[in-house]
Amino acid sequence: MSLMRAKKLKNNLITYGIVIAAYILFQALLSAGALSSLLKGLLVPICVYITLAISLNLVVGISGELSLGHAGFMCVGAFSGAFFSKCVQESITVSPLRLLLAMVIGAAVAAVFGLLIGIPVLRLKGDYLAIVTLAFGEIIKNVINIFYIGRDSTGFHMSIKDQFSTGMAVDGKMIVNGPQGINGTPKDATLLAGVLLILVTLFIVLNLIDSRDGRAIMSIRDNRIASESIGINITKYKLMAFTVSAALAGAAGALYAHNLATLQASKFNYNTSILVLVFVVLGGIGNIRGSIIAAAVLTALPELLRGLSGYRMLIYSIILIAMMIFNWAPAVLEWRERHFGKLFRRHGKEAE
Repeated sequence: MSLMRAKKLKNNLITYGIVIAAYILFQALLSAGALSSLLKGLLVPICVYITLAISLNLVVGISGELSLGHAGFMCVGAFSGAFFSKCVQESITVSPLRLLLAMVIGAAVAAVFGLLIGIPVLRLKGDYLAIVTLAFGEIIKNVINIFYIGRDSTGFHMSIKDQFSTGMAVDGKMIVNGPQGINGTPKDATLLAGVLLILVTLFIVLNLIDSRDGRAIMSIRDNRIASESIGINITKYKLMAFTVSAALAGAAGALYAHNLATLQASKFNYNTSILVLVFVVLGGIGNIRGSIIAAAVLTALPELLRGLSGYRMLIYSIILIAMMIFNWAPAVLEWRERHFGKLFRRHGKEAE
């Protein structure tokens, strides 16, 4: 094993170790009853947003493309996973198995959408790609809002008008109820499921980055013309990163859906995509470990500061500015490199 490969393996193991250590710590706190109900309620959303941040960093940091449609893929995964669980709730009574299948279905459906959207739009660059992916997210949200799907003894019934137009029998049950979304999704989401999803996401993303395909993706990011000149298929590798990222966002969406009593498409709006992008930027573009820390801190912070009333968002904004300076100010970067070495270094930096 080469020295470079050994260093990458060590860095990856440290990242896994941070996640596992955090899980052990919070599980111990849960067992001891030392966590408030507020913090307990934040554990699964933190895992969801960490997964989203890591997966988006694959597109923004590793592939070098600006995507604002991550909430759309999360929405697709959430609704497909929740729809599956509602349909099999009585036949599959083992919660972990039902959640696993729902997350796999959410990932698969989101991957299909990522592939279908990526084929035409990944020929665009920069702001144009951002606008198109943003439009996709808004379209998905509004399309789901018009669907009314129910099931009775004769099967499924669907309408885009209202629930009375589905033609469903009186004894039938609505599954998707237009803007009201899906009610009564089994609350199968747990901290363990969230941590396992993070670890799987890390395994996929880190191994992709360190693979031959990952090096091709980063070469496209660094110099598109040079990569194309040596025969690298630009569209293929950009589409690979985009589709993998979409699939992971779909799995996170399915986990998120199983943590809510009511799932509505309005939750997956433009602000959600921007929030995940903020995690990536503040954590360091291309820095997987930074994305984990930023997502965890910034997801918990607004709720933890709620007791400060009017000062809550002021403190939150100051912390955002401080994190931006920490990650991007030249003088701070030099000091950080000198004292912390590769702890915060961007993936792919070693190859430069």
